[in-house]
Amino acid sequence: MKKITLALAATLFSSPVLAGPYVNVETNADYTGSDYTSRATDLHVGYENTIGDLAYYLQGGKTINAADGVDAESNFSGKTGASFAATEKLGLYGEVSFSQVEDADNTYGTKLGAKYSF
Repeated sequence: MKKITLALAATLFSSPVLAGPYVNVETNADYTGSDYTSRATDLHVGYENTIGDLAYYLQGGKTINAADGVDAESNFSGKTGASFAATEKLGLYGEVSFSQVEDADNTYGTKLGAKYSF
């Protein structure tokens, strides 16, 4: 169901002239002090585009989770985000992400920010 929703959203918000498919491989490791605790590696396929001054992206795929001392597991995850140049020096951005976990509650995350260039 979520794959269908992602595909539909990409279709509704896309413009064939400016469309841009991509592959994103990203790894995030966690440490407590100098001790490794876990790592999540995203293997995502995505699509990015612009509508006027709004840039957006939509991506999804597998995430491989590897905690210290535990066998690695994989699950489906995705994220969508957008950025907008509010002024010549101020940019605003946001992201919503999710991770589908078998036999557990799904996880969700948000990111909002502003970037000011001098």
